[in-house]
Amino acid sequence: MSRRREFEIAFVGLKPGVHEYNYSIDDKFFEPYQQQDFRNCKANIKLLLDKKSGFMQLKFEIGGSLEVTCDRCNNSLPMELWDEFNITVKMVEEPELMNGQEDDPDMYYIAQGESHIDVANWIYEFINLSIPMQKNCGYEEMNGPYCNKAAIDALKKMEPEENDPDSHQEKTNPIWKGLEKFKDLD
Repeated sequence: MSRRREFEIAFVGLKPGVHEYNYSIDDKFFEPYQQQDFRNCKANIKLLLDKKSGFMQLKFEIGGSLEVTCDRCNNSLPMELWDEFNITVKMVEEPELMNGQEDDPDMYYIAQGESHIDVANWIYEFINLSIPMQKNCGYEEMNGPYCNKAAIDALKKMEPEENDPDSHQEKTNPIWKGLEKFKDLD
């Protein structure tokens, strides 16, 4: 079976009700896509497909782990994946037109004559959406086992000093002068 064909679900022969599909995703899955911001992906996808008359509800449960590059110190940082996403798939006469007009990202249309649905692009998208925009360890873990000590030291040297007059510029900025009288009004 082709690597991509395993993500195609033949829904025509399925009885109405909930059907479960499980996928193990690694770095090979992402090869057809562009360069990723992560590596060593070991994701587990649980897909619950609830087939109804005329539409299907898909619930993707994302779990697993991967490694990202820390935005703060540029070291490798392991990250746990956990998220859920829902998609409603409706069968209509003109799916291209309907998909072009639909504002809800959780709604997708397919042709009434379709027999398969490919979930690979949704899996790709949902794994990427499970990764936070800002990738770094928590502030309390800044000197933890994953931090690059040299980068953290360099960042601390760039912080403004307490006695530096430029660091308190907002207190001496004339634009704020006179506003302190409104501070304690009830």
